[in-house]
Amino acid sequence: MKRRTLIGSAVVVALAALSLQGCAVVNGSGDDPNTLRVMMGADTTYPKERKQWQQDTAAAFKRTTGADIQWETYSSAQEELTAIQTSVISGQGPDVYAIGTTFTPTAYATGAFVEMGKKQWDAVGGKDRFDPASLGISGPSASKQIGIPLASRPFVMAVNKDLLAQAGITEMPTTWDQLTEDAKATTGDGHYGMAVAYADGFDPWKFVWGMAQNAGNTIVDGQKAEIDTKAVQDAYRTYFDWVTKDGVVDKAGIGWNNAQALAQFADGKAAFFPMTTTTAINSFKNTKVDGKYEFALLPTVPPGATERPADGIDAASILSGDNFVVADYGKKQDLSFQFVKQTTSKQAQLEYYRLFGQLPTNAAAAAELAAQEPTLKPIIDAGKLSKPTAFTGAWSDIQLSLVDVVVQSIPSLKSGEVTDDQLRKRLQDAQKDAQSTLNRQKNGGL
Repeated sequence: MKRRTLIGSAVVVALAALSLQGCAVVNGSGDDPNTLRVMMGADTTYPKERKQWQQDTAAAFKRTTGADIQWETYSSAQEELTAIQTSVISGQGPDVYAIGTTFTPTAYATGAFVEMGKKQWDAVGGKDRFDPASLGISGPSASKQIGIPLASRPFVMAVNKDLLAQAGITEMPTTWDQLTEDAKATTGDGHYGMAVAYADGFDPWKFVWGMAQNAGNTIVDGQKAEIDTKAVQDAYRTYFDWVTKDGVVDKAGIGWNNAQALAQFADGKAAFFPMTTTTAINSFKNTKVDGKYEFALLPTVPPGATERPADGIDAASILSGDNFVVADYGKKQDLSFQFVKQTTSKQAQLEYYRLFGQLPTNAAAAAELAAQEPTLKPIIDAGKLSKPTAFTGAWSDIQLSLVDVVVQSIPSLKSGEVTDDQLRKRLQDAQKDAQSTLNRQKNGGL
């Protein structure tokens, strides 16, 4: 078994936390050669559909292999990281993980997941069955990959066309400052310019990452963290000011998760719903915005600028989605690859989109969908303009540090202001944590 040693007190905390959360390594079925353990993120947006998909998928898997599936879940980025850490330490756990693309570098750094060679790609239907763009964060290079693409989720904005028309807005904003001004113009009469969820465990860092990229800051430059910088501070300031200084976000959003922000937009009470994906499409059906919204690219010009600087990055979205990774510590790799092959087939991927609104990574399914639904063009364009996060085993911790800046700022947001001094201090702390993680990863820890 190939895996790196995890060190430090964080691992002990991770083990304790996971056992309390009920996602820990379980006995019994894990030793059953006819039961495949699959871990995926909990689906709070489509829980009924997810349960049905799991039942149908397990039934089909039983028919073709004779084996059962035991489903396990994580409900936050921290639980996702903890589950990976625990499995690596113990050498047991789920046989297959569906992890967010930004967690793939962390999984790769452990050495605990199967590296995909020709034999392994053939076992899941061939590497050429996948859209090449979806393989962009499967590993550090085209020849060293562990991630098998399951779903693609480029981030875009959903826009209420009626509210924009009422405000006389005829063009989509292409700069972050423009978006702020358009949000101001559409705030009033019971409506807000934007629906944003500050307490969401996944979304906040993506705003900051995007704005910083547009300014030429990649958050991680080789082995150096770049969080305590003007570009990142400007990004947080813009994000925080929306709900404090600008007043374009409902103050209730300070305590919301993404599903609550989505509900506000679906109720016709917000003009822009930034940082959403195709997963929202099903939620908009039979609501007040059904037939009255469209998707648009997120801005790609940083705060305080009217055009992207020379070193700015045209990043419309993170390279986002889910990858399957197969455990190298397990004895069910053949079953694992059969499961992956089943769930990444053309028909399975089209059904996955129908149920959850997540774009296929199967190339044939993606091509068919693009031809059938021209309204998806902005999302497909966002996919082409997506940029990967830094491919380092330290990224998951760095991502959590970026979110933690927002978590620590929640009380200040509720009181009406995050001061510059408060923000600088939190960025300095995040910088230290990120650099420490990068140094530890460089020296052989996760």
